[in-house]
Amino acid sequence: MSEALTIHHDQAGHQFETNVDGHRAYLTYMDLGKQTLDIYRTFVPNALRGRGIAAALTQQALQYAEQMGYTVIPSCSYVERYMERQQRHSSKA
Repeated sequence: MSEALTIHHDQAGHQFETNVDGHRAYLTYMDLGKQTLDIYRTFVPNALRGRGIAAALTQQALQYAEQMGYTVIPSCSYVERYMERQQRHSSKA
């Protein structure tokens, strides 16, 4: 992705969000307790698709989970595929 994104973590609202060109993209999660996050929705408006924004939101959320010692349940299909791709890349290293 060529542009730098400013991603805001709204802990009270349980989401990571960014605004680009007047459009809002976000990733939402639930804190299930017991150090577990359920990431259940990623939304990027049509005008912003194909720019790596969902990946940036997902990466930020997963970094947060790792720093806090959380296990992630990827209920969102995009996040599930993202995590599978990351595992494949890290196993090749």
